[in-house]
Amino acid sequence: MMEVEKIRQEFPELGERVYGKPLVYLDNAATSQRPLSVICKWEEMSVKYNANLHRAVHHIADLATAEYEATREAVRDYLGAARSEEIVFTSGATASINLVAFSFGEAFVHTGDEIIVTEAEHHSNIVPWQMLCARKGASLKVLPVDENGRLRLEELPALLTSRTRLLCVAHISNVLGLLNPVKEIVNICHSNNCKVLVDGAQGIVHQRVDVRELGCDFYVFSGHKVYAAPGTGVLYGRAELLEQMPPYMGGGEMIDTVRWSGTTYAPSPRKFEAGTQNIAGTPTLRPALEMARRMREEGAEAELEAVKQFMLNKLQEDPRIRLFGVPEDPAGKIPLFSFSVEHCHHEDLALILDKMGIAVRSGQMCAEPLMDRYGVTGMLRVSFAPYNTLSEAEYFIASLERAIKMLQG
Repeated sequence: MMEVEKIRQEFPELGERVYGKPLVYLDNAATSQRPLSVICKWEEMSVKYNANLHRAVHHIADLATAEYEATREAVRDYLGAARSEEIVFTSGATASINLVAFSFGEAFVHTGDEIIVTEAEHHSNIVPWQMLCARKGASLKVLPVDENGRLRLEELPALLTSRTRLLCVAHISNVLGLLNPVKEIVNICHSNNCKVLVDGAQGIVHQRVDVRELGCDFYVFSGHKVYAAPGTGVLYGRAELLEQMPPYMGGGEMIDTVRWSGTTYAPSPRKFEAGTQNIAGTPTLRPALEMARRMREEGAEAELEAVKQFMLNKLQEDPRIRLFGVPEDPAGKIPLFSFSVEHCHHEDLALILDKMGIAVRSGQMCAEPLMDRYGVTGMLRVSFAPYNTLSEAEYFIASLERAIKMLQG
């Protein structure tokens, strides 16, 4: 069992001070902090194994390649994928989604076809599909959410037609913090011959992910949200789909043969990994996911559950606060809270909280259509990780009260 204070010692940034006050970092949904194991792996790769992957026969290149491919196997195991060939490394969830939008689109989407996204998606899971639809003459449909932020799943069957090729949904909303019923969505879609892509940027942090159990066709996530180096990401894709999809980018590494008469491509995943990959960054996914696994032990989970219950109670009992993403059951929400406060601008609140040493997010959270749905220009978001404590949550609520009084007079 890992105690939270023991966890915190492994994250150097958490010991920093802001304006003379201990840092309370509550912007984890945007970027998590990194543990020493990740920092050390990045330094090790940079100092000892800095060489191009796969291509050279010299010793350093061989070691760098071994680290890179060991990471692919570690990710495969973590996601429960059947084969390491189903794991493609990218620069993040955005790059992974854009890869699928282009390559799946080229292989499977034609004029008159349809793509479905939900109303609560991040821009990265909206804009690439708009671009695909514009390019291919397809149409984009939207599955709405209700006032509490839950998907109107009863409307999904009516949205699906014989021309629907793909549905794209967040495992967990980065604004609402609600777990979406991904497995049920997959079952409905597959019964209509529609594939499913899951944006796991938040799900990979807060859920035990088994892609075969979920049944999804694609699952994507970013390393920087799950304790790894920035500029790292993963695309899981079912092998039979990846094999039919053309490359997203051309260049070195992704080829089989290159002739003036034409080029043939390497098998997956290499055909989707053109050019020099993130030699030092990608291997940090291995210690990062090991840390994520360790932090799900009972001690850390119990503290985080206490934080979630405390925050839900405090935010919902305050009549000045409008909470977005209200679960039917607290088990259906992660410790992420987006809200607005009467007569207080979200950015003003964030700036005052910053002076108190608290890092939060304000604005549209890259989800402008969802802001429009709720009739707001932005929200304040606080998102907790397993290294956050109940005392930090209590300090946040006390500081929020002070900030509100300062703004409201």
